[in-house]
Amino acid sequence: MSNTFGTILRLTTFGESHGPVIGGVLDGFPSGVVVDTVGIQRALERRRPSNDIASTARHEQDTVQFLSGIFEGKTTGAPIAFVVANNNQRPADYEALRELCRPSHADYVYNQKYGHRDHRGGGRQSARVTVPRVVAGAMAQQVLQEHGIGIHAYVSQIGTQVLTDGGLDEAAPLLENVRRAGDSIGGCITCTVTGCPVGLGEPEFDKLHARLGAAMLSINAVRAFEVGSGFAGCQQRGSDQNDAYVLSDGQVRTLTNHSGGIQGGISNGEEICFRVGFKPIASISQPQQMATVGGEVVSHAITGRHDVCAVPRAVPIVEAMTALTLLDHMLLARKL
Repeated sequence: MSNTFGTILRLTTFGESHGPVIGGVLDGFPSGVVVDTVGIQRALERRRPSNDIASTARHEQDTVQFLSGIFEGKTTGAPIAFVVANNNQRPADYEALRELCRPSHADYVYNQKYGHRDHRGGGRQSARVTVPRVVAGAMAQQVLQEHGIGIHAYVSQIGTQVLTDGGLDEAAPLLENVRRAGDSIGGCITCTVTGCPVGLGEPEFDKLHARLGAAMLSINAVRAFEVGSGFAGCQQRGSDQNDAYVLSDGQVRTLTNHSGGIQGGISNGEEICFRVGFKPIASISQPQQMATVGGEVVSHAITGRHDVCAVPRAVPIVEAMTALTLLDHMLLARKL
């Protein structure tokens, strides 16, 4: 089971949705960084369920506790271990799923691969396990900001509805209709990176956009990733798609940015822009055909606490995985 992300900057996560804690070990992090605990907590609060219509009713405090790698408020260069407690547990909500494999969940394939699983809230496959990513990503983002690199992600689409302000107000009627139907809905997050230097990424198997794509596709429910013009650019001609070079204040820049800030797998100094597509959450309260552990097919409606749409809460996760990827490449390029 692969639980570690990164090359020089390595994050290993552990824990399950309804276990006592979830946590991580962040190794390779630069020493001497003053840790912004307020910023880390703010990122965790953005990932937490809110009172909006899209969120689950499960509410956790999500207070991070650091166990090592930080002394007198600064990182020491040693592995940074941390945990976040799971306090609002209701494993009884999932007892009916002990012998059931939910459609479009990892239940069936996990059983087939490992022979034994934690059925409570999805166990290791739950989106709850993304909390350590947000902690580590907030730390990485702090270092990047100190070097002039900014990361901003926002909800750009819910279902087929394109949002103009990144908020949920426009999509509230749609989300309410989905909730009342006992259903769920997907959407997209757009992420931009400013201030990224030229030269991050490797030209063959470690292309920057390939690493970003792998990072995004590792997030629960992500099914699509496109950089720059993406699929829309695939319908154009080279004369429309190519980013011509110009001189601006004595520097070589591109007139357009269809490449999304990455050419040949290497950052070119322009704004990095990509989109991440999320499928609808698989847990819905409508009756569905499910497989039993014993190999039968039955109809069952899922109970418990689930999001109508995962996209709003995934924004800080997208930012976190972007930050971890970029800081890892900054260290690989020896730009720190």
